[in-house]
Amino acid sequence: MNPDDAFVLVAGANGRTGREAMALLLDAGVRVRAVTSSPENVETLELQGADEVVVADLLDLGDAHRAVGGGADRDPVTAVVCAVGDSPSIRTVRATLVDGEGVENLVDAAKTVGVERFALVSSLGVGDSAEALPASLRAFFDLFGILEAKERGEDALRESGVPYTVIRPGGLRSGPATEDVVVGEGGDTVSGAIPRRDVARLLVASLFTPDAAGRTFEVVARDDLRGNPSGVVEVDWQLPELVVEKRR
Repeated sequence: MNPDDAFVLVAGANGRTGREAMALLLDAGVRVRAVTSSPENVETLELQGADEVVVADLLDLGDAHRAVGGGADRDPVTAVVCAVGDSPSIRTVRATLVDGEGVENLVDAAKTVGVERFALVSSLGVGDSAEALPASLRAFFDLFGILEAKERGEDALRESGVPYTVIRPGGLRSGPATEDVVVGEGGDTVSGAIPRRDVARLLVASLFTPDAAGRTFEVVARDDLRGNPSGVVEVDWQLPELVVEKRR
């Protein structure tokens, strides 16, 4: 996909990882449609430079299609970065989670318009990476159904036929990007933590990296790596070239 022709939807643009991904895309001159579930975030996202802002509840299939698609006065997007997610809380117990049904709806919409790439943030501990997450954390997240929901979202994307990359980060933390990550492929490969900015860089790069298509990666920062990694792979990540001065 050519960055000059890309029009990227960032779902969860008001979240910490989504904001970082949107900033990277905008700094590279890529058109961005930011999606948020709250009208209160519209002004902030516009001030951050989003070309378009759409308020949509991704748990509503119609809203998901409206967010992705075009119309009389706008174009459909050509790619999706999905950084949505529920936090563990009493509210999420046995509730419908955006990690599952919301992602499924967004995938359905992306398939309908024929997007060229779809990058999804998941998590270590999902699917065949279960053992990469400490048992205590797995048990905690299982209380809220979050890992199961994320697995549903992953599966929906893989089965859709949409060209995809799934990024399963370790524990997310704040701080600057390290730009030195350990990438595993195959499930129980790496364990540890990673700054959100590193995750955002991989999400954005995956849209423009042909070698990342159709693959699921487990990622942690090298400085935050725990234990001995396995299944480590080298990927020639291709970030779009910056065309404006960074805002951060």
